[in-house]
Amino acid sequence: MNETHITRIAEELDVLPGKVQAAAALLDDGATVPFIARYRKEATGSLDEVAITTIRDRLHGLRELDKRCEAILKSLAERELLTPELKTQIAAADTLATLEDIYLPYRPRRRTRATIAREKGLELLARLLLDSPAEPSLDPIAEAAAFVNEEKGVATADDALAGARDIIAETISEDARARMAMRALYSTRGVIKSKVVKGQEDPGAKYKDYFEWEEPLPTAPSHRVLAMRRGEKETFLSLKIEPPEEMALAELHRLFVVPHAADSRGGAPEPDSPAAQQLTLAVANGYKRLLAPAMTTEMWTALKRRADDEAIRVFAGNLRELLLAPPLGQKHVLAIDPGFRTGCKLVCLDEQGKLIHSDTIYPHAGEARAQAARETLRKLCRRFDIEAIAIGNGTAGRETDAFVRGLKLPAQTIIVMVNESGASIYSASEAAREEFPDHDLTVRGAVSIGRRLMDPLAELIKIEPKSIGVGQYQHDVDQGALRRALDDVVMSCVNAVGVDLNTASKQLLTYVSGFGPQLAQNIVAFRDEHGPFATRRKLTKVPRLGPKAFEQAAGFLRIRNGKNPLDASAVHPECYPVVAAIATDLGCQAKDLMRDSSLRDRIDLKRYVTEKVGLPTLRDIRAELAIPGRDPREEFEAFSFTEDINSIEDIKVGLTLSGLVTNVTAFGAFVDIGIHQDGLVHISQLADRFVRDPAEVVKVQQKVTVRVIGVDLERKRISLSMKSAPERNE
Repeated sequence: MNETHITRIAEELDVLPGKVQAAAALLDDGATVPFIARYRKEATGSLDEVAITTIRDRLHGLRELDKRCEAILKSLAERELLTPELKTQIAAADTLATLEDIYLPYRPRRRTRATIAREKGLELLARLLLDSPAEPSLDPIAEAAAFVNEEKGVATADDALAGARDIIAETISEDARARMAMRALYSTRGVIKSKVVKGQEDPGAKYKDYFEWEEPLPTAPSHRVLAMRRGEKETFLSLKIEPPEEMALAELHRLFVVPHAADSRGGAPEPDSPAAQQLTLAVANGYKRLLAPAMTTEMWTALKRRADDEAIRVFAGNLRELLLAPPLGQKHVLAIDPGFRTGCKLVCLDEQGKLIHSDTIYPHAGEARAQAARETLRKLCRRFDIEAIAIGNGTAGRETDAFVRGLKLPAQTIIVMVNESGASIYSASEAAREEFPDHDLTVRGAVSIGRRLMDPLAELIKIEPKSIGVGQYQHDVDQGALRRALDDVVMSCVNAVGVDLNTASKQLLTYVSGFGPQLAQNIVAFRDEHGPFATRRKLTKVPRLGPKAFEQAAGFLRIRNGKNPLDASAVHPECYPVVAAIATDLGCQAKDLMRDSSLRDRIDLKRYVTEKVGLPTLRDIRAELAIPGRDPREEFEAFSFTEDINSIEDIKVGLTLSGLVTNVTAFGAFVDIGIHQDGLVHISQLADRFVRDPAEVVKVQQKVTVRVIGVDLERKRISLSMKSAPERNE
């Protein structure tokens, strides 16, 4: 393990190096982030998942930097270019950009104008001009005459000077100091400029805001960067990044002309010096032809990475809130996938989410069919003891919700509209076909809607996160980075909630710490063949599930009403002996500790501290004994939209409406107000105070009250506000 990496990460996180080293060792040994955060607190000093994930990612980045260093050193050594000084510079490089700057002049290169000039023997002339621009006695024309050689293609002194300037231009463009200076200038004074491609005004109308757009690079928000990049990719926009050119040229002049003037009798360079003029021409050419394009590419790469990171952060935060939305729990549910012409597909689910009945009703196809639909719904509610009705919020959702509420069902029957984003993706998936091979897409979609109400986490993990609709330009960002971040979120949420070993789907088990698709499949197959697991320990009988996987997973699995009451808790099996010792000392059993708070109050945790089990773990054990397998999600509360608001035509400025936050972005929050068209609360309208990050104020699935401040019927845009209503003058 590289101690330099450990020290550097510890400084970045402001934690002790020992904690970072312990986390790194566990990660290298195959431990997952949730496992380390939950069950190895003594080793890491109780680092949380965020810190451990950062350690994992920074270690990966630094190790990739090391690999690149090794590859560069090997290349230089093989070509006999490696000097002690160069080796020291490479070893000291702390970023990939710095490393590549050092290596750039030595990279095997394609044939360039400078290469051709060197082949013509003009390297010495270039070096003479580069080293002596302020020498008053230097006559470039006279010096260049000595390099005229028609056989090599240098017909005149001007040809020689042109070739020398090509060499100087490339030398400057590859100089580490020049690149560092330009990188700083572009980063602080760069301006993004966007223009519409000629003739694309109408086809690219959705990018109209960027047809003539400029903004400083340092402050460009991620959503605008990604929008402009998408417009460029679709060939509607032309983009460029540039700082003030005079500032760039002045900085390069300072680096390559002024120092020599200072060395030459301590004076400033003579502006009319022929040598200085040649060098000035080469500097300008090197900047415009080579350095500026290279910096522009680098800035776009850095800007894209920054925008990606922000978009991924927003998406991951939204996904976490959505996955951890309050579950209804184990209830008899009737779920409806609404529709007008094709009718409403309905399904009845038992407490475990198992499909027990399906049907189709036509509540929006005339009074006769509506009456039949009423009778069907009432009959099914009685027959299956329906406790809740889930209605998809897609087409005909609001109308179906009003229809169901008009049935005057028992007051205790919960009626909820459910966000069905991605349900169609799931219904056509292999997982859905595998579970319901004898049912069509509409039945599978209705089942998904019902299960989302019962347990959002268990159902949503079956869907590609990008299909859920809580992201920001998710299709434009680095897909590998997005996938890794979202997988981290899903795994974190699944393990935070815990998984019922005897009812969990293969998809849900896949995200349990230490498992994966193959082990999840093996567990389900074993469960189908041998029946429910009576204990956690029986997991070791599953094919290919070894001690390491068991250690990583066991604490996150739950067995309800099993042989050992601790199997229903988050107490890890490795700590069962600790609980047994506590129970023995108190003259009771583990189940008594879970029932009797007075017994738990008598536990002296310090008595049970060992080399492996410290106070953090013991406190967790005591907390678990109090509420075994506690679900960290909030309690479910039914929600309903404002009545008599069914379409955008019903929306008027000044109305106050109930809504659900469906998506949080860098520029605001989208709110479902029950009309199939979300409204936008711009970041400036989220609160009476200044808001830097919308996530500070709202979360996905949060219930909010909003005020309509604008309606654009033509573009179907609704502007909302969560600010206090302005006081009226009497």
